[in-house]
Amino acid sequence: MSGLWSQAAGVAARTPESRNRYVDFLRAASIGAVVVGHWIQAAPYTGGGDIALSSVLEHQSWTRWLTWIFQVMPIFFLVGGYSNGVSWQSATDKGTSYAEWLQVRLRRLLGPVQVLLGVWMLLAIGMALGGVDAGFVGDLSQMALIPVWFLAVYVMVVLIVPLTYAAWRRYGLWSFWVLVAAAVADDILFLAADLTAVGWANYAFIWVAVHQLGYAWRDGYAAGLRRGAAWAALGAAALVGMVTLGPYPVSMVSVPGDQISNSLPPKLPMLALALMHTGLLLSIEGPMRRWLDRAAPWTATVLVNGMIMTIFLWHLTAATLVIGAALLLGGVGLAADPAGAGWWAVRPLWLAVYAFALVPCVLAFGRLERRGGAGRTRPGWLLAGGATVACAGLALLALGGVAAEGGGPFGLRLDVLVLAFVGAELAGANPLARARGG
Repeated sequence: MSGLWSQAAGVAARTPESRNRYVDFLRAASIGAVVVGHWIQAAPYTGGGDIALSSVLEHQSWTRWLTWIFQVMPIFFLVGGYSNGVSWQSATDKGTSYAEWLQVRLRRLLGPVQVLLGVWMLLAIGMALGGVDAGFVGDLSQMALIPVWFLAVYVMVVLIVPLTYAAWRRYGLWSFWVLVAAAVADDILFLAADLTAVGWANYAFIWVAVHQLGYAWRDGYAAGLRRGAAWAALGAAALVGMVTLGPYPVSMVSVPGDQISNSLPPKLPMLALALMHTGLLLSIEGPMRRWLDRAAPWTATVLVNGMIMTIFLWHLTAATLVIGAALLLGGVGLAADPAGAGWWAVRPLWLAVYAFALVPCVLAFGRLERRGGAGRTRPGWLLAGGATVACAGLALLALGGVAAEGGGPFGLRLDVLVLAFVGAELAGANPLARARGG
């Protein structure tokens, strides 16, 4: 680990003065919130002799308020909008083509996830040969692959950056408010007209809208304490109003048994949460940027960002493997009832064990994330088409895992896995090719 810190310190020392370090810090801090939030939320326990894969949100309703802190997907899209705006503007200034710009991003985003899917294919085959029920294997893999839903949506947002950035340059904040209006209409159709199928359109309306806020941040629309506080107050007022007066639940993540989810598909409270988070975080941007001028916090930020996809993709797999090991050991540590206070007493130990299990995953697979190599640029239409196919496969895997309950070949959902792998290959995101330098 000392070697990784030294490498990060070297990169940190070469950071240009023009770089907004707070963007990188928010990305790293958000990953930390995602990891801790997922690890705390997971509440496996052996009730009645069988393993139950539940969520603490089911057992202790007060914890649903904590999701207002730990649901940080809006911050990822905010940071993505800022970063993509900077990189796309730089690319256009240099005459870099869309295909060249896109291919670099797709390799960073889609390359590492293929290794994760390959590992879970092997695990699923092994469990099937060992006689483990396909439904249980599907539940385990689905839990481990929850992070890929974000990846699927984010990649689709990246594909249309030239369009959204052009809309920002021409229409400014109107490009955000139009999407807000579309999200409002979509929720009305979903909730009042019972047109549930149209609700999935809010994956585009809401997350592209938050991405537009990233452009606004870059251009100074939310800079300073006064503007940031105004955005935060607007978001907080809207959020409180919607969950107390409207039909929306308190939790910002899905809770098993709830009729309505604010995140699957995303709904207006998620947009209000984005406004609140954006305002709060940007109101303290000044002092945070001064703090990040120090060597230690900036080096730590660089270190985490150098392996950020690996941490994000593998943290639930590490937790799942720990739970599996506990089952093999007779259910050790899984007897605590998630509805009781005793469950919280053992959380620190579980978090430490999860973190310990994540370390070898990061050391083993993080190198794929840190190695580059441009390779030969493929046509933009092929990259975009391949990425779309891959995202369809990833979304289906996030919803159902890798195992086929109907007894598919090798016990796997091969049709869905083929979408993910073939799409990523067409998008030039072969992780092994990256490791060889293209």
